[in-house]
Amino acid sequence: MVNKLIKKFFKIDKKAEKYAQQILENQNFIPISETKDNDIFIAGYPKSGNTWMQNLIAGLLFGIETSLLTDKLTQEIVPDLHGKKFYLRFNDFNFFKTHDLPQKKMKRVIHLVRDGRDVMASYYAMNTSLKKNSTLEEMIKYGKDIYPCKWHKHTRDWLNNPFKAEIIIIKYEDLLLNPENVLKRILEFAGLKRSDEIINRVVEGNSFNEMQRKERENGWYNKNWDTSEKFIRKGKKGTYKTEIPEELINYFEKEAQFELEYFDYI
Repeated sequence: MVNKLIKKFFKIDKKAEKYAQQILENQNFIPISETKDNDIFIAGYPKSGNTWMQNLIAGLLFGIETSLLTDKLTQEIVPDLHGKKFYLRFNDFNFFKTHDLPQKKMKRVIHLVRDGRDVMASYYAMNTSLKKNSTLEEMIKYGKDIYPCKWHKHTRDWLNNPFKAEIIIIKYEDLLLNPENVLKRILEFAGLKRSDEIINRVVEGNSFNEMQRKERENGWYNKNWDTSEKFIRKGKKGTYKTEIPEELINYFEKEAQFELEYFDYI
């Protein structure tokens, strides 16, 4: 499998190919497509607190002082399925971040959910920073420049759970309100035990102010994010009320009524 991926991603001759394969195998690199049944996938729609969750999990796993944790190291501990070709395995089971719809291989899942109206406000700000031409209306009504689909479809597919995965639902808003309790739920789901001291340190090291500071000082491992706009924006709920026109709010609420009601957003 490694050899096939090398051929796919690198245009190299036979001798160089063999050398590249040896390097990867010697360093214990694994193709990102190769996961285990007991791995845990953080499945959240974009702009739902996924990066925040990666940092929180990284701190919980190894008791790391997360206020000093760079994004590059975070991406090694909790790999992004969309951002890496290979990864390292540090435990019997790994955590992975994904925006994908349900897949058969994802048997243990943390479904991270955020109010879709706030999601679209933040998503539009990100697309604007990335110089994409889509308007907020095009994103909300026609799904332009959004991945992998509209918010309500992504959320509904995970609620339907077609492959009968073991799922825990985590709301972004609950993380804002009581992160300690949410992290204890995640630890129980993962079968891990951590002291209150570690949990509190992880929360403090990943407060909104700390996340913004780390962004200012270290930036992001994702090379596509190189704009003057902050990736960690406001860390609040309900910002859509001043960022999305009422007509588009009404459109979104009508289209995603079931999902918004299910999570008590309306």
